[in-house]
Amino acid sequence: MACLLETPIRMSVLSEVTASSRHYVDRLFDPDPQKVLQGVIDMKNAVIGNNKQKANLIVLGAVPRLLYLLQQETSSTELKTECAVVLGSLAMGTENNVKSLLDCHIIPALLQGLLSPDLKFIEACLRCLRTVFTSPVTPEELLYTDATVIPHLMALLSRSRYTQEYICQIFSHCCKGPDHQTILFNHGAVQNIAHLLTSPSYKVRMQALKCFSVLAFENPQVSMTLVNVLVDGELLPQIFVKMLQRDKPIEMQLTSAKCLTYMCRAGAIRTDDSCIVLKLDHDLKHAHELRQAAFKLYASLGANDEDIRKKIIETENMMDRIVTGLSESSVKVRLAAVRCLHSLSRSVQQLRTSFQDHAVWKPLMKVLQNAPDEILVVASSMLCNLLLEFSPSKEPILESGAVELLCGLTQSENPALRVNGIWALMNMAFQAEQKIKADILRSLSTEQLFRLLSDSDLNVLMKTLGLLRNLLSTRPHIDKIMSTHGKQIMQAVTLILEGEHSIEVKEQTLCILANIADGTTAKELIMTNDDILQKIKYYMGHSHVKLQLAAMFCISNLIWNEEEGSQERQDKLRDMGIVDILHKLSQSPDSNLCDKAKTALQQYLA
Repeated sequence: MACLLETPIRMSVLSEVTASSRHYVDRLFDPDPQKVLQGVIDMKNAVIGNNKQKANLIVLGAVPRLLYLLQQETSSTELKTECAVVLGSLAMGTENNVKSLLDCHIIPALLQGLLSPDLKFIEACLRCLRTVFTSPVTPEELLYTDATVIPHLMALLSRSRYTQEYICQIFSHCCKGPDHQTILFNHGAVQNIAHLLTSPSYKVRMQALKCFSVLAFENPQVSMTLVNVLVDGELLPQIFVKMLQRDKPIEMQLTSAKCLTYMCRAGAIRTDDSCIVLKLDHDLKHAHELRQAAFKLYASLGANDEDIRKKIIETENMMDRIVTGLSESSVKVRLAAVRCLHSLSRSVQQLRTSFQDHAVWKPLMKVLQNAPDEILVVASSMLCNLLLEFSPSKEPILESGAVELLCGLTQSENPALRVNGIWALMNMAFQAEQKIKADILRSLSTEQLFRLLSDSDLNVLMKTLGLLRNLLSTRPHIDKIMSTHGKQIMQAVTLILEGEHSIEVKEQTLCILANIADGTTAKELIMTNDDILQKIKYYMGHSHVKLQLAAMFCISNLIWNEEEGSQERQDKLRDMGIVDILHKLSQSPDSNLCDKAKTALQQYLA
């Protein structure tokens, strides 16, 4: 998602600064301490959710004065605390705000504040530090400049749930490589943070879990240590596995899965290690069962959120691991991997990029050759996405023999496989070349096509009609197909329009007729079929607007006066009473139907 960057604040905006903003800053210099305190409190209330006010105050020099008051020994603890709160609020504005705070050396001032005995002041300083350090413009190294800072932060972890939450969040954001991991590890991060995983506060548990995920990332030393840590008599990996349970928030599931994955990679957890045995839906006894759980989790996370799908795919080596899962010996892991890829394939952007970069279609086609129905259903559904018109995988899939495979699926006894088979063919036929359409018709066979049109499953019928619509598009293609299959197609259309079908089915069928009517020679198959013409006339007068509109498209394509033979067609349809119906429809309360009727009448007047 594109985001708008705010213009950096410059002194030229001073003319726009309101008098009230100046008033807030002026009050910080009042000789009466109580008035200064009240001024800071009023400033705090003024900047909440107001980025413009924050920018104004920064331009007017509020930050250096607030930092001065925060560090003055003569300032009351209440004043210092309120100053830290206001600075934290200013940091929650734009990135330019944070840069201004950093330029004023806010971090050393706040770190100095952590030496105070007052807990409320410490929490306010930590809250502000958390906000500053989690900004992308803040260098992580600023946390490690003074060697006394990390051990002091470790000591503060026991003070309150707020100090725990903020410090863990600072650690997880500022641990960016092996050097940082080593510093935190050597200062007892594992021992100091482990017990926080059982905190009654969800925020504390979540931030502690994030700490472990960054500490264990590609770090065998940390991973080997974690595996033996006990928390309330329970090994740490067991706690991580518990956090994978479905009743836990998605963020927690994802982060605990990361921790276990990093530990497995480091060799800290063996495939038969009893420490990862835990009842979920079944015992997680082997490494492939952990992979299955991870794939399921990623599939669930990416199902409906584009941002999460992007994060999963951008995770280092993630796509390679999921693709590798397609060839696992375990059916359950293969199924979970396919479900994960199917979830990720809902992203247009990823279909165009990552799925092509990793040639996902190749292992997927292998899966489709020989797999149980439960895998085939998900894999074929994913293939439908890969065959969408904008997918670069479409062409190589076609060249690999997908037409025959999909036509075979349409003959399955499993309705879901029949739906997916015909759905994929429908996507394949969309704006396709004549050769591809001919291959589909030849491989599917006319007999099978009409069996599908009489299928008891509504989804199969609708997708088959969709396939016919896509086949019968582009005039040369329409004429070619109707010249060889016209008789059978017209019979099928007649049967559907006469049958007890839903509005949606009949609408699709009339749209197929409209496509046929757009052909150069194919339209004569309609004009010479009085039964079909009467049915079109009937649906023009139907009570449902969708059917009226679809029938109207048929008539418009038949009477368009720029085409050869239009006069004869217009005359025949006039004799049938079509013009009278058009006049009635031109008075329709439905604006769309009214406009289409008027446009059709103009063809008679031209």
